[in-house]
Amino acid sequence: MSKAVQILKQRYPGLIVDGEMQANFALHRDLLRDNYPFSELVNGGANTLIFPNLAAGNIAYKLIQELGLADTIGPILLGLKRPVHILQLGSSVREIVNMVNIAVVDAQVKSGRK
Repeated sequence: MSKAVQILKQRYPGLIVDGEMQANFALHRDLLRDNYPFSELVNGGANTLIFPNLAAGNIAYKLIQELGLADTIGPILLGLKRPVHILQLGSSVREIVNMVNIAVVDAQVKSGRK
């Protein structure tokens, strides 16, 4: 994870990103401030979480969605030659529109148009 953060900071110096930390610290500003005062996220908090595997990500995604703590978009598959996007069973209109927006941008980037 630390290597990924180094690469991100080199390629996208304006991106606010931090490395490994527990999700509760990333999402709770007071905890973050108390435990990671040196983090770039202290002022704004996290708006994207990355998980070590599909199972962990799906569990957290569904919990956040059910608790209504944030808008959830996904799952999103990265690293494939062509854009692939999945809608979950029972997706709302808002979830469908969000995923379509991501799919369009992804297709434009992969085709060379921006």
